[in-house]
Amino acid sequence: MKIISFSSGKGGVGKTSITSNVALGLAQLGKKVLILDGDLGMANVDIFFGVHPKKNINDLLLGTPLHECLTSVAQNIDLLAGGNGVYELSHMNAFQRREVISRLESVNYQYDYLIIDTAPGLHDHVLHLNAVADDCHIILTPDPSSFADSYALIKVLQQKYKTQKFSIICNQVKDEQQGASLFLRFADVVQQFLSVRIRYKGSIPYDVNLKISNQHQRLILRQDPKSISTSAIKVICAEIESQNKTTGAGQANVKGLDMLFRPVSGHA
Repeated sequence: MKIISFSSGKGGVGKTSITSNVALGLAQLGKKVLILDGDLGMANVDIFFGVHPKKNINDLLLGTPLHECLTSVAQNIDLLAGGNGVYELSHMNAFQRREVISRLESVNYQYDYLIIDTAPGLHDHVLHLNAVADDCHIILTPDPSSFADSYALIKVLQQKYKTQKFSIICNQVKDEQQGASLFLRFADVVQQFLSVRIRYKGSIPYDVNLKISNQHQRLILRQDPKSISTSAIKVICAEIESQNKTTGAGQANVKGLDMLFRPVSGHA
């Protein structure tokens, strides 16, 4: 089970929408996906899928078996809800965080992906959930505060948890060219000051259809399968699956954006 986290330095960058749509996109590729809504106490992945979970992480910590805490939200997708308005979840201690991950590892061979939607910011539970991921995705937008906060998140994860690899998704950009340019500017700053590797996973252009879909808390892959944002998300899903298949095969040579930050045939 490949563990993927989606995080951001600040709220309002479209993180939960991307997490939910990527999960659906991977499921449409025939993959079995388990979502952990790690925005503890303020969870809303279930809303995007239009379901009402009867159990959440709090029930798991109180001793309810994991399979009873999972909610089927779509074909090939199960959800461990984070609970909304549950005060105790926003103050989980280190032991409880490790217990949740340990319980999830018990279903390691039943899913292809565990996708974690974290809360924004630098809280301990956010850092821990990103640290256990095989691939930590940071959602970056052209907003200067997003740029600064994403850098801060990477810096803290590198210093506190020794996380070395990050993937960047540029959201709310004009087009792919602006997204690639934004990534290169961010990469230049990160690699100048931090000893980490960052990878470009792609961009999602500003799309009024996606904005409307998010406002109604619906999935754009369902709402408008032919939209430009749907196409962009499917490219990212294909990129995730391609990287998963080639993990461990080595690194590409440093030659331009595609070869430096995207996988090429036969390389990770």
